[in-house]
Amino acid sequence: MSANIIEQRTGPRYLAQIPVRAEWDDEGSGEHVVSEGETTNVGPSGTLVHLEKLPDVGSRVQLIVLDAQGLRLEAVAEVLRIERNPIQPLAALLLIDATDEWRGLVWEPAAPRVREVKVEDEEEDEDGIEH
Repeated sequence: MSANIIEQRTGPRYLAQIPVRAEWDDEGSGEHVVSEGETTNVGPSGTLVHLEKLPDVGSRVQLIVLDAQGLRLEAVAEVLRIERNPIQPLAALLLIDATDEWRGLVWEPAAPRVREVKVEDEEEDEDGIEH
């Protein structure tokens, strides 16, 4: 039996550990929750984040990306799925807004940098002299 899996990603994901903070209002208690953590990977319209405390699937969170100066970007995200692993609790988030800013400030800088190999066009003649 084969399973049909629909890939919904809009582009490649890059491994990146970026400090983040997620804030939301807990639907059950009404309490305002603040959970800090870091990204595991980032895509052009979402991220997988390791958080101290996890929001509920389907809820919306205010995702704050942090840098050395404090704030880099704020965006609203929807929780697509969670992994309640006690060692590394994860939440998959889909950005609702600020996607252009996300791509420019978070996703593109996380792309792996490929070193260009310099091809030498110099040829040597039969005498070993370069031309």
